[in-house]
Amino acid sequence: MRQAQKEITVTTSGQGLYEISAAAQALARSSGITTGQLTAYCRHTSASLVIQENADPDVERDLLAFFRRLVPEGDPLYVHTIEGPDDMPAHVKSALTQTSITIPITGSELQLGTWQGLFLFEHRTRPHERKIVLHAIGE
Repeated sequence: MRQAQKEITVTTSGQGLYEISAAAQALARSSGITTGQLTAYCRHTSASLVIQENADPDVERDLLAFFRRLVPEGDPLYVHTIEGPDDMPAHVKSALTQTSITIPITGSELQLGTWQGLFLFEHRTRPHERKIVLHAIGE
């Protein structure tokens, strides 16, 4: 059984999708693992991970618009507002998505579909440095 682990930093400039497929693929290839899985884990409570289409930028625009409508900023329902009007909505968006994703590895390659990419989903409006742990395990 082999394992490889790496932490990457993703610099964000505000809300949006930031593709991290290349970093995840690089770890899968360099790990020497031919059959296994790679887990990506987001170490934050106001950002998350998603597998989403990486070909048409309208997908990102539409996802952002949907989440803004679903979880609006400034809703009087929120008590936790100490870090600004986008803070509690960011936590809700993170809870609705995921902080960990597992992708199969076959032949030292991630088994993402043709139009799939692995993304950090930044839910805050100001820039952040996000930490993602990538862990590959297999044979």
